[in-house]
Amino acid sequence: MSFTSLGFFILAAACTCVYYLLKSSHRWICLLLFSALYYAAAGPVFLLFVLFAAFTTWVGGRYAVGQKKAAVAIPLLLDFGVLAYLKYSAFAVSLLNLLPGVSLGLPQTLLPLGISFYTFQSAGYLLDVYWKRCEPEENFFRYLLFVGFFPQLMQGPIGRCSTLMPQLQEGHAFDILQIRRGLWRICWGLFKKLLIADNAALYVNTIFDEYQSIQSLGLQGVLMYSVQLYMDFSGGIDIALGVAELVGIHLDENFRQPYFAQSLTEFWHRWHITLGTWMKDYLFYPVSLSGWMGSFRKMCRKRFGKETGRAMAVGVANLIVFLAVGIWHGPAWHFIAYGLYNGVIISVSGLLTGTFRKWKRALGIKDSMRWFQGFRMLRTFAIVNVSWFLDRSGSVPQALQMLTSSFRGSIFSLTVIRSDDLQYCLLHFLPVLIGCVIVLIVSIFKERKKNVLAWAAGLPGWVLPAVFAAVLIAAALLGNKESGGFIYANF
Repeated sequence: MSFTSLGFFILAAACTCVYYLLKSSHRWICLLLFSALYYAAAGPVFLLFVLFAAFTTWVGGRYAVGQKKAAVAIPLLLDFGVLAYLKYSAFAVSLLNLLPGVSLGLPQTLLPLGISFYTFQSAGYLLDVYWKRCEPEENFFRYLLFVGFFPQLMQGPIGRCSTLMPQLQEGHAFDILQIRRGLWRICWGLFKKLLIADNAALYVNTIFDEYQSIQSLGLQGVLMYSVQLYMDFSGGIDIALGVAELVGIHLDENFRQPYFAQSLTEFWHRWHITLGTWMKDYLFYPVSLSGWMGSFRKMCRKRFGKETGRAMAVGVANLIVFLAVGIWHGPAWHFIAYGLYNGVIISVSGLLTGTFRKWKRALGIKDSMRWFQGFRMLRTFAIVNVSWFLDRSGSVPQALQMLTSSFRGSIFSLTVIRSDDLQYCLLHFLPVLIGCVIVLIVSIFKERKKNVLAWAAGLPGWVLPAVFAAVLIAAALLGNKESGGFIYANF
């Protein structure tokens, strides 16, 4: 059930109405039932995977209190084993088939919606209980709601038990301003998805799917993809946060104006924030504090000095984290290359921090200089867009071919999606252009710490339905009718 479908909004509206009609102490049951209904609508068998992930980690959490490693290890192996089989078994078999004399049939598996998200969320809970960051939940059904809360089930954000679980169990009072904030957030997400992302997808799909005949348009394709991916993913998150807001629940923010970042490290602190913090807390720190990493750090310090040795150890940990990020994105070499590309750049940047500092001092450059901030922002945007070639292409050779040929001949064509119909192409390009300008203006205000959502919620009551109607009418007239679902729902 897509976040842009009529069925989803009927379900969200019904859930909101029933929620406030029930007693405060029973409202979490409403959320649980509607969450089960939402996921069962995608396929009843998918619900079994959510139940399995929830049950194994709930049982593990009950026994992990006594620092029993087996109570943590067994559920994690089971849940990540299921995820690995469903998502990566075909890729693994294809690698085995490269060996001489090996010819195995590819396994036929289905991939439940959002399995990566709820697997990571439940694993985070189990580790938090083991590390005594939160108390284990005694009631399985309350915990099941934490794992399967329907607005965040399909594409996040990845929640933490310490902040999300108490909100889900609390019966929130009806608040009209809160409802309006939620509706504005939903409207904003629909605007980004239906009018910007889906129209940009027309150009992206044409250029990347037919790259061999239109190689010179690779730059246009990747810039459109940078728009599509951000508007698609952040738009879906806006809808999820807005629906949760309708019942008084505040999910974690997942984006913070990422294209304003001045380094690749800062970009990842602004992009898919909850995945980044999950990787930091449950992978980066455990790796960094492990015994073998301590030995490696000491060896590097002796050989290269204190600062360089520390940077090398952090760099190795970052490479491991971003390899995991690449694998998380999908079972393909271009995703692995995408992760390693980010990891290598961040690791090398860490190693060269001292050198960069000396260069800036010699040239009289200060980080507070506006022109230098602008340069760093453009440099980071260019680095990120190189990674988008790897993320969107079907293979590493395709990504490299499109990257190297991007600046040959013509680099822009408005009529690439339909060469014989300029009007059709304009109808789908103008919403992207105008939409990006609007998002840029809002992002500048947000970057300056202005609460745009609170301002919108304070407007006269007639403004919200008028804007909502305008967005839906514009989407009906100018939207891409053949667009698929949300990109990250596939993960």
